[in-house]
Amino acid sequence: MAERMTVELTLNGRPVRAETAPRTTLADFLREECGLTATNLGCEEGVCGACTVSMDGATVLSCLVLAVQAAGTEIRTAEGLTAGSPLAEALHAEHGIQCGFCTPGILMRGTELLAEQAAPSEGEIRAGLCGNLCRCTGYATIVKAVTRAASADPQELEDAAAPRRREDEHLLAGRGEFVNDTSPPGTLHVAFLRSAVASGRIARVETRAALALDGVVAVFTAGDLNPHAGSMLPTPLLGADDPPLRPLAGERVHFAGEPLALVVARDRYVAEDAVDLIEVEIEAEPPVLDPEAAADGSAGLVYPETASNLCQEMASPIRPKLRSALEDAPHVVHVTSCQQRQANAPLETRGVVASYDPGAGELVASMSTQNPHEAKLAISRVTGLDAEQVRVTARDVGGSFGLKVWTGRDELTVVLAARVLGRTLKWIETRRENLTASGHARMDTGAATFALDREGRFLGTYLDHLEDTGAYPTGVVAKAGPFVGMVFTGPYRVPLHAFRFRSVRTNTGPRGAYRGPWAFATVAREQMVDEVARAVGLDPLELRRRNVLTADELPYTMPTRLTLDHVTPAETLEEVARELDYPELRRRQRRLLEEEGRLVGIGLAMGLEPSSIGTMQPIDRDTARLRVEQDGTVTAFLATGAGGQGVETTMAQVVAAELGLDLGEVRVVQGDTGATPYGRGTGASGTAVITGSACRAAAAELLVTAKQLAADLLGVPADRVESRGGVLVDGANPGVALSWAELAKAAAAQGFGTAQGTLEAFGHYKAPAMTWSNSCHGCLVEVDRDLGLVRIERYVVAEDCGKIINAKVVEGQIAGGVLQGIGGALLEEVRYDERGRPLTLGLADYVLPSATGSPVIDFLHIETPSPTPGGHKGMGQGGAAGALACVFNAVADALALVGARVDRTPLDPERILTALAAAGPVSRRPAVPPPSPS
Repeated sequence: MAERMTVELTLNGRPVRAETAPRTTLADFLREECGLTATNLGCEEGVCGACTVSMDGATVLSCLVLAVQAAGTEIRTAEGLTAGSPLAEALHAEHGIQCGFCTPGILMRGTELLAEQAAPSEGEIRAGLCGNLCRCTGYATIVKAVTRAASADPQELEDAAAPRRREDEHLLAGRGEFVNDTSPPGTLHVAFLRSAVASGRIARVETRAALALDGVVAVFTAGDLNPHAGSMLPTPLLGADDPPLRPLAGERVHFAGEPLALVVARDRYVAEDAVDLIEVEIEAEPPVLDPEAAADGSAGLVYPETASNLCQEMASPIRPKLRSALEDAPHVVHVTSCQQRQANAPLETRGVVASYDPGAGELVASMSTQNPHEAKLAISRVTGLDAEQVRVTARDVGGSFGLKVWTGRDELTVVLAARVLGRTLKWIETRRENLTASGHARMDTGAATFALDREGRFLGTYLDHLEDTGAYPTGVVAKAGPFVGMVFTGPYRVPLHAFRFRSVRTNTGPRGAYRGPWAFATVAREQMVDEVARAVGLDPLELRRRNVLTADELPYTMPTRLTLDHVTPAETLEEVARELDYPELRRRQRRLLEEEGRLVGIGLAMGLEPSSIGTMQPIDRDTARLRVEQDGTVTAFLATGAGGQGVETTMAQVVAAELGLDLGEVRVVQGDTGATPYGRGTGASGTAVITGSACRAAAAELLVTAKQLAADLLGVPADRVESRGGVLVDGANPGVALSWAELAKAAAAQGFGTAQGTLEAFGHYKAPAMTWSNSCHGCLVEVDRDLGLVRIERYVVAEDCGKIINAKVVEGQIAGGVLQGIGGALLEEVRYDERGRPLTLGLADYVLPSATGSPVIDFLHIETPSPTPGGHKGMGQGGAAGALACVFNAVADALALVGARVDRTPLDPERILTALAAAGPVSRRPAVPPPSPS
């Protein structure tokens, strides 16, 4: 038994005395020994701030403090803050929360900041919060909340059009239910041994020393676990002709980070110790790392049993008219775009707690997932259990951004081990695992040709798109590449287009979705449009104006035969140009260069977001169940697994509006396959359109039943019964009415309704082929020509997501996406060395935007209803794609003033300074005069 020490301290005003191991961190002590789970673990290296607590009146990062070091101190956690604290109230009012994983840490640091400074400035607030990362909100609403909490009169009028998020209340009280907060009695902990080699043959895996370690229950290798496994593929890839995916690597490894063995132990410390005792011999081979070399076969094969590294390939023909344009048009411009490898990096990493009861033959898995019902099916397939024997729950999900839509290989391996052992197993992904093995995204290159007439109008385009899919693709991302080529022409009038798409395997981490698998269409096109504008001597705004589709051209059939309608690209472009005062910015840009030598750049980017795609099975449809409770409230049972999108609030708004109820009378249940109907989960910008339409259909069905029952009870015709103000009334005589509670009780008494006297209804909805939303982004940046740093001075977004349910939720989704786009443009990159070993091992290496680098965003809303039941459109992903291109264009615009050029992200200081050096001696005057604005 390991040495134990007694720790005595004061915790949230109460004395605590407990035994713990000397190496236990304060964070783990608070969580495991004291049951205070608001202290979240996001990095365990003191970077993210999610574990912030107060020690003797000053905040500390509890993942860096040992519990024994806290002996004799006074510790306060988010649970110990006064209920309804000014900062908590302000965060709720300002919609300063999305997934809520970072919220306890922000509450602790923000409270300390307000104690230190009674009225901090915006800059002081941002600097004070720079150690607390948020991946969802974009920080602006958090800063506003701290400002509001510091004011003498923090109460302001409520925005009736944007009710407060109901998800926030338990998060602000420190009662979040993330997967790491789940530890049933008898839980054992899992750790993986992962390959340090990118490619090679496994010669030996020796586990005897690990098995002999006190506290180790089991060690699995491929020979132990793989024979028990069914298919590990997600539903969309069943039947795909790809190399098989197994729980643990057996004969070969295909990327550094691939799992080789799984250890089960009494706690995660022992499990990690045991991993270090496993001996591994791998005969390393040269890895395939370069996508171009992978495509032409010159670098060898990632999977020797395959004929090539091509994972997918598709091409549309270059017809004679397009070929003629690409060769003979007055302007023919060749441009390239390269996007780096990125990680989703949600603050809550992946995790699962899986319990198998051999007697009952039932398996329950608590997971961090966007898609509980898909997880249920995946677990059924891999374990061999019937789907009815599997239950998946997902309470709070601390961010995902696409990573948690499809159940990962590691989660399925843990669940399979739980099935084999008949025990409860818990695995929480480390940040290192998250950055090296969970899933990467972006890593695309594109070479395009644009043909234009003499007036700068597009005649045709061709895109050659190469995608690095890593060791294997996950989920429907494997089908997204051809879609990039199909929507590449975007919101522009382009009569002719063709493309080639290739996806290739490399010895790197698997490719997954990250906030728009199709995003390269927007990112590459918008970067290229600016480059084309410079090549033909037009201002980027003017080139867009000459080619953007206008309202009188809709519906417009793209050259790939997709139909574009109910969008407003020309309108959003003009809104942004007006809001920025674009002509004045161009004059200021030239003046600052000539008079002070400063490099200021203006960026624009237009985007279409193809949401709720009706051909993307199985996430193209959804089901909702509504039930009237005995107290007259209505419960909506949904298959969603929200990670900060405000689904609980917005779907309650939809149901309340349809049934004529107050918002507080509708409750939403999600994330539990045992209680909810089968459905799509949350993702692909489909909740408002698909789930919202299913809710509307269920409400309509419920009203039919309710009105018939009310008519019988009231003695009036059913067609005269109306639902209004929370009661069912006779439209011809409003004095004749009964409440929903009375109706529910009558249904129960009479056995009326759909399920033994329960008044409920189901609604189903299948999405149309496409629901388009659109936006335009504009920004102003300054580039420090000595340091290569970029400062964003102004940011504007005009978006059209159809009929808005909740404006604050919409703005929160856009803001979070914008900041992720900024991170992709300037900071974030997953890197490997020449041997395929990952260099990005933590958040100190994978740099995320902080509060100090996030701009205030000006939002401009345009509402053009879609033809779907609620008139909504999706808008969860476009912010990231638009911002990445917009910020890139602004930086490129500034660099072009002195003849410097960039064609790839991230535009970090090294890349910017290299571009400036390559341009030669700098001058205070432009290399070429900037084109005049129109």
